[in-house]
Formats: sequence, structure tokens, C-alpha cells
Amino acid sequence: MIHPEPTHRMLIGGRLVGAEGDPLGVLNPATEEIVGHVPDATDAQLDAAVSAARHAFATWRTTPVVERRAVLAACASTVREHTEELAVLLTTEQGKPLADARAELMAFAEWLDAHAAMEYPDDEVTETETHRIRVRRVPLGVVAGIVPWNFPVVLAAKKIGPALLAGNTIVVKPSPFTPLTTLRVGELLADVVPAGVINTISGGDNLGPRLTEHPGIRKIAFVGSTATGRKVMASAARNLSRVTLELGGNDAAIVLPDVDVDEVAPKVFWTCFANSGQLCIAAKRVYVHEDVYDAFAERFAELARSVKVGNGLEDGVQLGPLQNRAQYEKVVG
Repeated sequence: MIHPEPTHRMLIGGRLVGAEGDPLGVLNPATEEIVGHVPDATDAQLDAAVSAARHAFATWRTTPVVERRAVLAACASTVREHTEELAVLLTTEQGKPLADARAELMAFAEWLDAHAAMEYPDDEVTETETHRIRVRRVPLGVVAGIVPWNFPVVLAAKKIGPALLAGNTIVVKPSPFTPLTTLRVGELLADVVPAGVINTISGGDNLGPRLTEHPGIRKIAFVGSTATGRKVMASAARNLSRVTLELGGNDAAIVLPDVDVDEVAPKVFWTCFANSGQLCIAAKRVYVHEDVYDAFAERFAELARSVKVGNGLEDGVQLGPLQNRAQYEKVVG
């Protein structure tokens, strides 16, 4: 049987690696057509990625901070140079308007630049004639960066930046719904970072548990649902891996009686519906004082009726589709 070639490859130990079995198809949520294929990482490929990261850690942890900063700055520059290509790819797989995709790519670069400029000296807590207490920041080892489908690029940067600056290495796993741009970034960075310092892997729903359970992982940085976050924490406990969880929220917007409705309604609207509402800090509840309720509700509804929803690659589109079928059914259900 002939399998389609992956559109993009994984970055493992400085090498670009393709599929060893059936690749995974990636849909454009605006058309529900397959727009690319990515490898479905095998156990051996996962082991290779973690092993490469562990091997690179031995050298990277002792690399002078100034050199680590330079690598982060070079990563930012590389992504900036390919912003348009990456933005089109991001819109194609994620659905967001092209302008928003460009902004996300710029945010990726800005985040890495910010870490390239960041200082983190030792803290002298106490120093007397007889003793000194100093807080040192020591790298942990291999970090697993697990990234969701709503902001796959910038949230990857928020894992990569702090991990590399602190002297850790990383294995980045994007969502199976939006792996194309992340793998393409990995391809672009293959000649920018030392081999094994950044690794990118792709796969289906079972790849996440295999990654979080891997004994070579010392830190897990996860962004996603609360339900999955609980599973990640339980999985990390087996190896005593450290965990950072960024999970779903239930944010509220409160509209007081003294507001200018015409000014405030658009702000609340976009707080609710930016990225088609697929945002952990989006307002899910809006409380409006009765004195301005009717005026606010009418203005809010006008905004909803006037916004152009469609394929993010088309001119004038302000909101793209919901990213995947499960999310759509959750919203309409």
C-alpha cells in the first residue's frame, strides 16, 4: 500500500525525520479538506527524540548564557524571515484570519527575543559573616512542551523560550489538529539550534500520554483542557516530573451602569469572541447592570451580526471557523 508522503517532517536530534507508518491527515477547518500529512511518531521515534534531547542537555546546560541567548535571538529572526509562509500555513490548518496568524508569528519571535534579553542572576537571600544563602536556578533536563490547537505557534514559543534560556532542552508536541506550522518551524530551525536542543514530534491522541509517561522527561509544560491536565499531572507523578499546567478558565466580564456602551460593547465582544472564542482567557460570562442592559445587548447583537465569518485566507474575514468538529459540537450542543 502506498502512503502519502508527510508534508512536513519531525526534527529529532538535528535530523528531519519522516513517517515510519501511515501519516496523519490534517484538515483545513474552513473546507474540511486534507491540506497536509504529518508523521505519526512511533515509540522508537519518541525514544529517539527524548534521547537526543538528553544527549544535547549535557552540553547545552553548560553553554554560556550569552550563547543561549544568541540562539534564541537567531530562532526569532528565522521565524520573522518566514512570517508570510508560516502565516498562510497557520491559517490553513487552524482557521484564524491571516492577519491574526501573522500577529501570532510575530508574537512567537517577540517572545523569544524577550527571553534572549532576560537576566536571571542568582539571588542572595542572606549574607552574614558566618553564612550565605543563595538561590540558584539550575536546569532540570528535558522538557516536554505540549501545545494546543488554538494558538499552536506562540504557545510553543512560551515553552521554548524559558526552557532553552535556563539551559534545558525540549521536545515539542503540537496538537494533532494543528501540527503543520510547528513542524515547519522545526524544519527552519534545524540549522539554527544545536542538534537535539529543540525536537519536534507529531502524532495522534496517544502520543501525549506516551510523552508524559516517558522516564526521560524531567519537566512537563502543558496547555489544554482541565480534564486532560488532570491526566497529565497523574502521568507526571510516576516519574516525579515537574509540571506546569495552563488550563481552561471561566472568566467573567462585568459591565457597570456608568459605562459608555458604544465604547465598551466592542471591547467586551472581542474579549468574548477573539479567535472565534477559542481562548482560555475569553469572557464566558457577561454580567450587565440593568440600567444599561438593553442598550448593551442591542449593541452587542449588532456587532455579532456585522462581523464577517469565513475562510481565514479570504479578504475581510474577521473570524474563522471553529477549529475542529469536536469543538463545534461542544459549542452548538
